[in-house]
Amino acid sequence: MKVTPWRKSSHSSGGTSGECVELRDLGSAVGVRDSKAPDSGHLALTSGAFADLVARLKQGDLSA
Repeated sequence: MKVTPWRKSSHSSGGTSGECVELRDLGSAVGVRDSKAPDSGHLALTSGAFADLVARLKQGDLSA
């Protein structure tokens, strides 16, 4: 399996809120981590769970 680098969300760059996430293709899952604390671990979501999370965030169903 090819290891892909972490990449910062396009919605995180250029902002001043300090709320930044990074994504990584883990093969069978999508990795999500806090870019300010990369050594604190990450979430591993199936592609379906990741798509659901993004859809719910766009709809405003989840609050910070």
